[in-house]
Amino acid sequence: MGRRRSGLALAAGGVAGVLALSGTVAAQSENRELIDGLEAQLLYVALPLTLFVLMILVYAAVKFHDNDDPKPTAEDPALEITWTAATAIILLFVGIAGYSVLVSPYVSPSQPGDLTGDGDIVDEEIESLDDLPETDDEEVVVRGYQWGWEATYSENNVTTRDEIVIPADEDVTMWLTADEVIHALFIPELGIKQDAFPSEFTRVRTVAYETGLYDAVCTEFCGAGHSRMDADIVVVDPEVYDEWLEDNEGERATAPDPS
Repeated sequence: MGRRRSGLALAAGGVAGVLALSGTVAAQSENRELIDGLEAQLLYVALPLTLFVLMILVYAAVKFHDNDDPKPTAEDPALEITWTAATAIILLFVGIAGYSVLVSPYVSPSQPGDLTGDGDIVDEEIESLDDLPETDDEEVVVRGYQWGWEATYSENNVTTRDEIVIPADEDVTMWLTADEVIHALFIPELGIKQDAFPSEFTRVRTVAYETGLYDAVCTEFCGAGHSRMDADIVVVDPEVYDEWLEDNEGERATAPDPS
């Protein structure tokens, strides 16, 4: 009995520790905040359920391990209705929680075809940067190639290589495209992951909260140099961002110091 209580206490302590740790790291972007919030909601539901099931399993194993004359479980309609209804409620909660995040414009932003009202994206519709629909966000075109990333700021004719500069606390749209093969831009700390297709444009939308350097990598195998295809996401104050664009107009630039 003492061992059983100690095991249950240890399990409960572990659950409490995980729940406490789940909210200790501040999200660095709107995308990451939405994703972390969903994970926390599901964690708060999943862990108590897991502990409850394990407790029942341990109880049944201990109580009936030496039962030499087992009998079928008696019918209990009320219990069956209860666990069926409870399962339905849990699944409904998971569905609503997931849907509320998936419909966010930062997790599932409108793509070029949706913004232009033409439905599906067709190659000849978006033939150049000039064909991209207008948004109210700060915009940067990110092109993946074997094996690197090039960012273009069309309004100021500024380009960077393996550095993507964005302003903090402002809506930013990244138009992703690729040259030879499919690439995928993954920025873990900002909660961004999106494929980049040759001759097409896909949209990523974010608001970064904190200035600083963030790592970006390609997560779509794209050839021999795939493991070296990384970049720095440089988040700077809006004033520094505007000044940087003006100072480097018409040039290939290097990112400003985010500090």
